[in-house]
Amino acid sequence: MTLTLSVVLLAGIGVLVLLRLKSATLTAVIVAALFGFYLAGTGAAHTANELVTSLAHALHGIN
Repeated sequence: MTLTLSVVLLAGIGVLVLLRLKSATLTAVIVAALFGFYLAGTGAAHTANELVTSLAHALHGIN
C-alpha cells in the first residue's frame, strides 16, 4: 500500500505547527516561503489571491 502526501499539505502542516509553537526562526521562514511557493502552483492560488485582494480593498476603504 502506497501513501502519498502533497508537498503543499506537508508545508501547510509545518507552518501551522511553527505558528502554534510561536517559532520565529529561519526554519519557520523557509517553511512558510515553501508553503507559499507550492500553494501558488495549485488550484487554490486563485482563491487565495482573491481573498488577499478583497481584504486589501476592505482595509483601504477604512479611513
